Amino acid sequence: MIIKKLILLSFSILLYHSLIAQQILKGKVVRISDGDTITVLDSLNQQLKIRLHGIDCPEKGQDYYQVAKDYLGGLCFQKQVIIYILKYDHYKRAIGKVYSDSLEINKELLNAGLAWHFTQFDNSEEYAFAEMQARINKKNLWSLKNPTAPWEFRKQKRLIQKSKKQAAD
Repeated sequence: MIIKKLILLSFSILLYHSLIAQQILKGKVVRISDGDTITVLDSLNQQLKIRLHGIDCPEKGQDYYQVAKDYLGGLCFQKQVIIYILKYDHYKRAIGKVYSDSLEINKELLNAGLAWHFTQFDNSEEYAFAEMQARINKKNLWSLKNPTAPWEFRKQKRLIQKSKKQAAD
């Protein structure tokens, strides 16, 4: 009985701290870097780069890169957004869920078939379902015969750069 209470207490403390750790940012989107990264100008006129949590959009050089970037811009460029910051990555970008006009932008990119559910960093059923629906309906990148996931594209690019460097040495 005491062990159950200790476990429950530990879980409650952990949940409390995770809720407190989440920051909320409001601001205006002033730049679209790519399909899953924006820059927001906050109330103190500071710019903060935001990486959309749980999704990965095509990289520059991939099919649907520009479509995803333009779609993201249409959803939120020059608009006020609310960002629930979940953490910061090694590039010092805030990772978060972005809302504009009561839409969750991250999920909208999945719904439109312009992003992969990035399961390495998110395991939500909601995002998995959104990607699955886009795949079934062959929306945008899912209309391609064999779309390459962005993380695989980046890996291939690194391998090519590494072999070019080795050949030059």
